[in-house]
Amino acid sequence: MARPEQVLVLEPQHELKFRGPFTDVVTATLKLSNPTDRNVCFKVKTTAPRRYCVRPNSGIIDAGNSVNVSVMLQPFDYDPNEKSKHKFMVQSMLAPYGMTDMEGVWKEAKPEELMDSKLRCAFEMPLENDKSTELSALPKSTSASLDDGEVKKIMEECKRLQMEVHRLREENKQIREDDGLRKRKGTSVGSPHSSAMATSAMRDEGLSTRILALCVLFFVLGVIIGKLAL
Repeated sequence: MARPEQVLVLEPQHELKFRGPFTDVVTATLKLSNPTDRNVCFKVKTTAPRRYCVRPNSGIIDAGNSVNVSVMLQPFDYDPNEKSKHKFMVQSMLAPYGMTDMEGVWKEAKPEELMDSKLRCAFEMPLENDKSTELSALPKSTSASLDDGEVKKIMEECKRLQMEVHRLREENKQIREDDGLRKRKGTSVGSPHSSAMATSAMRDEGLSTRILALCVLFFVLGVIIGKLAL
């Protein structure tokens, strides 16, 4: 005698998908719904019991209710060239009225009372594009976690440092103008040796100012990066 058709509705119906990386436990959810007016007993079995942890792996679904079954794949070395041969079977039967011992009911069940559905397993690794998208989204999520007060402090600090850099640029500009004026005076009234010394001193002073300005810029970047990292 043929077995009756499965009364439970499975989501997904035919395939459980596990998305890597598989260096940690990966969980897939199997939803079992009971659309009938009778309570239904169920069991979840697999061809690879050492590779999976199923919770709950058995129970009773009341009429009109549903149960979410967590299927946890244990960590393993993934080989993209190896296809998964793992399968799951959801076995069910109508719960007898006044049932008290579920294990006893399973032992005494007749083959024609049992219903089953089978699912295959599929392993997927995330694409490289997905990885790059996730990484590019990290700074956004980090900056979004900053509150308004921290953002305001960063903006004020940047504004102050920008003003400092502007002041140093003006000083550097004035130094170059003074340098040109002294060159002209040194050429007309001073000796070549003293003129060269004055020019060298002005160049050193201007170079020091530019180095200081660069240090301030690096400090600005360091403050911003440090705030975002926190």
